[in-house]
Amino acid sequence: MQKAETKAMSWTLNKFKSDEYHPEELSFFKNKEIENVHAFQQTHHSYTETPLFYLKNLAYELGLSEIHVKDESYRFGLNAFKVMGGIYAIGKCIANLIGEDIENLSFDVLKSPKVKERLGDLTFISATDGNHGRGVAWAARELGYKSEIYMPKGSSEERLEAIRNEGAKAKILDLNYDDAVRYCADLAKENDWIMVQDTAWEGYDDIPLWIMQGYASMAKEITDQLSASGRKPPTHVFLQAGVGSFAGAIAAYLIEHYREDAPTILIVEPNEADCYYRSFSSPSGERTLVTGDMSTIMAGLACGEPNTRAFRVLRNYASAAFSCADYVSALGMRMYGNPIANDPRIISGESGAVTLGLLYYLRKDEEYSPIGKELHLDESSRVLLISTEGDTDRQHYRDIVWKGVYPNL
Repeated sequence: MQKAETKAMSWTLNKFKSDEYHPEELSFFKNKEIENVHAFQQTHHSYTETPLFYLKNLAYELGLSEIHVKDESYRFGLNAFKVMGGIYAIGKCIANLIGEDIENLSFDVLKSPKVKERLGDLTFISATDGNHGRGVAWAARELGYKSEIYMPKGSSEERLEAIRNEGAKAKILDLNYDDAVRYCADLAKENDWIMVQDTAWEGYDDIPLWIMQGYASMAKEITDQLSASGRKPPTHVFLQAGVGSFAGAIAAYLIEHYREDAPTILIVEPNEADCYYRSFSSPSGERTLVTGDMSTIMAGLACGEPNTRAFRVLRNYASAAFSCADYVSALGMRMYGNPIANDPRIISGESGAVTLGLLYYLRKDEEYSPIGKELHLDESSRVLLISTEGDTDRQHYRDIVWKGVYPNL
């Protein structure tokens, strides 16, 4: 059991942050680009906009102006946000294979017998901690194709079964996440399969970009929801980072959308897989890799090698990075599940809740509140959080929330 006396967090300002606008990175996340991505995603009959909850009473308790939380546990019935990248990337792959522009296509057109007859059998392959792989398997099955999904050692059996239930061939490997990615890349090359991975490397950039654009639709929903409710833009956004594709996509859209009113971007990682924290802490600011088992309850963030594109975005625009102990996430899970007064209850998993746990420490813990002050977190701050997953491992969720595993005292 993680002991609370372990340091809750380490943090660093990003001294490589740029105040310049970088069109070579942000042009892919312009409003029109993401509107087109979002329009395709909405052609699936199961699409629903996930709620943006206002935690009024918690904001008052933490001495903040506002806290809004985007709850991705409602996404496509899959209990996590990752499918937003998978559905668009696989759709874009198929559109390219038939020589059509995805802007002119719907999900139903892509799954039609006519398209299937042209392409024959396709297999999509990916490495995952669970949520991404389930999204890829779901999208492949929905379109009538096969998928093979491989998970790093220590992965949840419940998440493995959820992937298999989407029709995929799935297996847990005796490898860490980054080595599992390389394993899948080799299989894809040997078998002429299509690799659908949300991390980029030299020679593999298009599909990770499409996945990031799929993720950016969440930021579009958020800005639309804030505007519809008459709320001002957020001043601070806390974003979880594994390889950084999610954080980079959300940050890029918000920077592009709000421009001079863009929020402070804060990156949050587990302390066993804190490649962004280490990179921003390094003298050169270059990508710093984390190796080994990366044992953390935040399975969705247990990645040691940053996505090259996401890293460029976050190096330019993130203000700071936090490396957090597991019990910080456990606190966030308990806070979401036990709201104050009439605030909505949110079921948030280990990777989804770490940002709220961190926010609590920055506002209420005497040791860490000076960090919050340095980042201008105060009674005028409007904070945006994204709960990226629900209870994707239900037994582990109950162990933490019911039984108090990973205590904070």
